[in-house]
Amino acid sequence: MAATDQRFREFKMPDVGEGLTEAEILKWYVAPGDRVADGQVVCEVETAKAAVELPIPFDGVVHELRFGEGTTVDVGTAIISVDTQPGAGDAPAPAAAPAEPAEAAAPAEPAGAAEPAENGGRQANLVGYGVAPSSTKRRPRKPRPGAPAAPARGVPAQPLPAAAAPAPAAPAAPAPAPPRPELNGHGKAARPLAKPPVRKLAKDLGIDLTTVTPTGPDGTITREDVHAAAAPAPAAVAEPVAQPAVAEAEAAPAPAVGRERRVPVKGVRKATAQAMVSSAFTAPHVTEFITVDVTRTMKLVADLKQDPDMAGLRVNPLLLVAKAFLVAIRRNPEVNAAWDEGAQEIVYKDYVNLGIAAATPRGLIVPNIKDAGSLTLPELASALGELVSTAREGKTSPAAMSGGTVTITNVGVFGVDTGTPILNPGESAILAFGAVKLQPWVHKGKVKPRQVTTLALSFDHRLVDGELGSKVLADIAAVLEQPKRLITWA
Repeated sequence: MAATDQRFREFKMPDVGEGLTEAEILKWYVAPGDRVADGQVVCEVETAKAAVELPIPFDGVVHELRFGEGTTVDVGTAIISVDTQPGAGDAPAPAAAPAEPAEAAAPAEPAGAAEPAENGGRQANLVGYGVAPSSTKRRPRKPRPGAPAAPARGVPAQPLPAAAAPAPAAPAAPAPAPPRPELNGHGKAARPLAKPPVRKLAKDLGIDLTTVTPTGPDGTITREDVHAAAAPAPAAVAEPVAQPAVAEAEAAPAPAVGRERRVPVKGVRKATAQAMVSSAFTAPHVTEFITVDVTRTMKLVADLKQDPDMAGLRVNPLLLVAKAFLVAIRRNPEVNAAWDEGAQEIVYKDYVNLGIAAATPRGLIVPNIKDAGSLTLPELASALGELVSTAREGKTSPAAMSGGTVTITNVGVFGVDTGTPILNPGESAILAFGAVKLQPWVHKGKVKPRQVTTLALSFDHRLVDGELGSKVLADIAAVLEQPKRLITWA
């Protein structure tokens, strides 16, 4: 047994990010029978943050792929088995002893449950060897009084004689009355247990929570309980009345089969949804807007594209918006902070990890440029280009999406004027950059066509008050209106 365990080694799903619990297998690069070497990539998986290639840490021949493509696997679960001693003869399996009846009825052990004797037969996991298997057996269940005994396994059930046939069912008992509300120590009805969203739902539906039967833990009323209370009571059964076939056809709703699609929520989209819900209901969001003339900025973008020092680099309006944001943070460093709920502290950061929201085929991700505030304009352009290319290829690493401090989302590429962006969890501010459009604008006392855009800055009101948020947004707009401030304010 020990030799077999040493021969076949299992590669388990690792935690390729920061505290991730699962990953989806996107593609296998090997098949059973293929020879693999230490460090060879065997599959590509998608975590809640990015797609990652997994190398195997030993040599051998693939014996078994435990899961197929598209399967979500928990971290610590074996995904591939490798024969590390190919060509060695398999030892003949010992003859199985006749099983006792109680053992025959027990379910079979799952594959891979056996472990070396020194581990006590326990399955190794990420920490320790888990719980020791129980040696007790389940006692046979006693039949209820008056109930017929269950037939033995493998013996066909005998029909009941006519005299022993069950009597006709008694008439259904009337439905029980709604439970009376419990009274507290003051003789008043105790307040039902329900979360605020459930109370709002009950109020919208006109349901009295004291009449709802709770099914949640500790007597808590759930949304399903409220919906059940709001559902109309079943009507009494009436004598069937013949109706024209035309009327029945009009009353029947059109079936929705084939007109709906259901897609499991997993991977990047699942992580994004959880993060946005957590952020929206944890950090108090405030959003401010400003419309600014960016004609000079657009001219500077055109000039930079012809500059030899920027040759081969990605030069676009987003580059100068990012630089303007970094200048505004340098002038107002208190905006670059984080809220530590556990320690009840504000953490001010002397570095800026600038996140850029990127739309990819797998969903929205927000990789960030580390220490963006210390980069020159060509270095920032190079980092932006690499970030966007890597994100579109689905090769962004989990490390590139952690540790962000502020974010920019460029909704203008979709022709959208602006929006009210939700903060990336753990960050203090996010800037929405809207579409640049030619609009009539008062310039030097005359109405002229100018390039205009709208900026929106959302910030965590626990960290950033209205004055600080307004200063940051005004500084960004001032730089974009007069790009020479990139020199005078830097």
